[in-house]
Amino acid sequence: MQPVRRIAHAVALAAAVGITVAAPTAATADDYYQDAQGKTGAELKAALHGIISTNTKLTYEQVWDGIKATDEDPADPANVVLLYSGRSQAKTANGGGVDEWNREHVWAKSHGDFGTATGPGTDLHHLRAEDVSVNSTRGNKDFDAGGSPVDEAPGSLTDDDSFEPRDAVKGDVARMILYMSVRYDGTDGFPDLEPNDAVDNGSKPNIGRLSVLLTWNTQDPPDAAEQRRNQVIYDQFQHNRNPFIDHPEWAASIYG
Repeated sequence: MQPVRRIAHAVALAAAVGITVAAPTAATADDYYQDAQGKTGAELKAALHGIISTNTKLTYEQVWDGIKATDEDPADPANVVLLYSGRSQAKTANGGGVDEWNREHVWAKSHGDFGTATGPGTDLHHLRAEDVSVNSTRGNKDFDAGGSPVDEAPGSLTDDDSFEPRDAVKGDVARMILYMSVRYDGTDGFPDLEPNDAVDNGSKPNIGRLSVLLTWNTQDPPDAAEQRRNQVIYDQFQHNRNPFIDHPEWAASIYG
């Protein structure tokens, strides 16, 4: 399906389930990715980096308000939907308390040791709302399949060195990881972030397991909620997009 048709389909689907999505702008059509058209592999990755790296950067404090908009529950605008838990939680219940939510770095901030620095540490394309205890359980583990059930995150699993999110967001997680790799390539004062096919990466600027992430990208394609989130980030905050939400097929072209 062509990009414009796919986005129009997502908007129609969103309307059918009551999610408000901004009308497609020129940036959601082919012209946003004009410099990437016809490219593959490393050439495609370099072109996408050039397209998405001219973004507005947020402070870590500004991220709170950003997440409240990007992760808003379409059924209850006073709430956000937690990434791994799937629970709808009051926007005001954010912080460090029990059963509150905080900011989850999907690309764990210790993988490359960028912390909460403006840039990768504050990029809304991989920062999500999550239950405090579930965030702690995930910690800085890589992503892989298998493990034991996670309390307060039905469908998620974990073991000593990896975390598996629930089925409904497996593709979301994969596309966030791939976005971070394209956006932060070592040319802007931050480490060159790259997924690999390992776990237990520690503080290296790598995260895995790539083969599993590519499978998740295929098994769980972008849905209306993920498309909406991408559009909100573009329209209201960073003014850049996650290309793997608009073109999930590019994951295999670059990393397959």
